Amino acid sequence: MKIAIGNDHAGTDYKFAIIKHLESKGYAITNYGTNTDDSVDYPDFVHPVAQDVVDKKVDFGILLCGSANGVAMTANKYQQIRAGLCWNKEIVSLIRQHNNANVLCIPARFTSVQQAVEMVDTFLNTDFEGGRHQNRVNKIPMCS
Repeated sequence: MKIAIGNDHAGTDYKFAIIKHLESKGYAITNYGTNTDDSVDYPDFVHPVAQDVVDKKVDFGILLCGSANGVAMTANKYQQIRAGLCWNKEIVSLIRQHNNANVLCIPARFTSVQQAVEMVDTFLNTDFEGGRHQNRVNKIPMCS
């Protein structure tokens, strides 16, 4: 499985922990995030992740910033992106099961590194339920 990951300065340590964890499981990772704690503009790191998901170069995207609101808002500007902001595994399960989310957004300032890694595992190991949820997901984009 291929994963694109992006982060701003608030998520750098989290990103490295997630990459190490995923690579140990055999995932291929494309790192679009900053590698330092120097202040950066999060959209610069969101757009390549979202575009890779849209272009099907990767299976999923993971985005990190302080609150995860900025990265989620930016990613959700793309028609085919369904980015969910999550702060626990239960919400992660629901964005996959009910919304068929293809991008996970993690608030680094409101979760621990361990929680973030666990959320990533939940995201990648939870399937979309389809059924009644498919009709709702079909209504998300404004245009096709």
